[in-house]
Amino acid sequence: MSKILIVDDDPFFNKTLSNYLRRFDYSIETSSSSEEALELLKTETFDLVITDYRLPKMNGLELIEKIKTHWNTRVILITNYSDIRTAVKSIKLGAFEFVSKPVIPEEFKLVIENALNSPLIYSTKDRSSSVKKSLSKGASSTSVVKGSSEQAQELWSYAKQVAPTQMSVMITGESGTGKEYVAKFIHNHSKRKDQVFVAIDCGALPESIASSELFGHVKGAFTGADRDKKGQFEFANGGTLFLDEIANLSYESQVKLLRVLQERKIRPVGGNKEIEIDVRIIAATNENLTTAISENKFRNDLFHRLNEFSLNIPSLKERLEDFEEFIHFFIAEACDELEKDTVDIDLQLLEDLKTYDWPGNLREMRNLLKRAALLCQEGTILHKHLPQSIFEKKEASVDMTLLSNDLKEVKEHHEREMILKCLKKNKYNKSKTAKELNIDRTTLYNKIKSLGLDV
Repeated sequence: MSKILIVDDDPFFNKTLSNYLRRFDYSIETSSSSEEALELLKTETFDLVITDYRLPKMNGLELIEKIKTHWNTRVILITNYSDIRTAVKSIKLGAFEFVSKPVIPEEFKLVIENALNSPLIYSTKDRSSSVKKSLSKGASSTSVVKGSSEQAQELWSYAKQVAPTQMSVMITGESGTGKEYVAKFIHNHSKRKDQVFVAIDCGALPESIASSELFGHVKGAFTGADRDKKGQFEFANGGTLFLDEIANLSYESQVKLLRVLQERKIRPVGGNKEIEIDVRIIAATNENLTTAISENKFRNDLFHRLNEFSLNIPSLKERLEDFEEFIHFFIAEACDELEKDTVDIDLQLLEDLKTYDWPGNLREMRNLLKRAALLCQEGTILHKHLPQSIFEKKEASVDMTLLSNDLKEVKEHHEREMILKCLKKNKYNKSKTAKELNIDRTTLYNKIKSLGLDV
């Protein structure tokens, strides 16, 4: 039976988390301060310490430093504040993971299981670099709303079905729709859940260091290479590697990546020895890769290697059934982070927000509602608490309603013709048609229904 120490000065949180974890046969001790926790560690052996960042006198980071100096015990840091500097520092100090409140019990349980069962693959220095990449895009929080519409349920159902397989997954969708969270969901429900998840933003990889970052290098491989360095493929060995914005990889890097996927071996820059790797790849993009292939910007053979199973995340404006759920979730989340009483939202404002385009999708919604919750002092979020540009765009779109309707008809006509042609070509096999159109089956079914196609 694993023994866990929970350190938090909130008695309610301590009690709630303790009761939940005891259901899974964990032995739990609680403490309300760092000093009390350190005294307990002197007399008892714990497999894991879960500590809040905000503690009286000695905060969570200081406690981690003390623990790692005297005991070889895993630590998870929990905080209301998704501050990348705090996250990176906690990992550098030796924390296994960093989680933001509000904590989702089922997902937090997975983090705890990973901490207790999986070996440390990263050194603290290497882990901090990778965590920083993920957190810079807001991916550290386990608090994400999934939606309850039929469309949302299908997305998560498909993700759960492909998770236990070894198939490579391509996730498509506009920026801000939550592609990395879906990737983490797949990893956490896979046979590799006890191993590491490494996220790489391919758009942030300059060509000059891409090979070194992905595959590593040996000392002396180039100017400035004063020591051997492991690449992200080696760090992810046995686990999952998430390649975000895959379309931004240079053509040369695509060639090297394809070779690695085919041979399951990497060769560090400047090295002669090949290293066998066992990594599951999940890739994501907000670009149309079919167009990129036709323009010779993306390799067709690499695309098919990565696209063994595809998932498309609809944009926020396509998910009006989930809209109010998203709004209320992000308001509650913001109030919790800001330590404010929960506020409501004006009903007319709620309706007006439904007409906004939301180019930044869920990420934009979360940021705007957090700002509104901060400014709101009346108990209800009003129009004045949001940037007025949102409503100016709305007014401009009303003036162009007739033109928009004409353009919509033209677009629907072309979509209808293209889908019908492809369906006939594939003898009305919807799976083949969806693959040829580079969309998933759910999107194809929705298109058939919305366009009124009789198939």
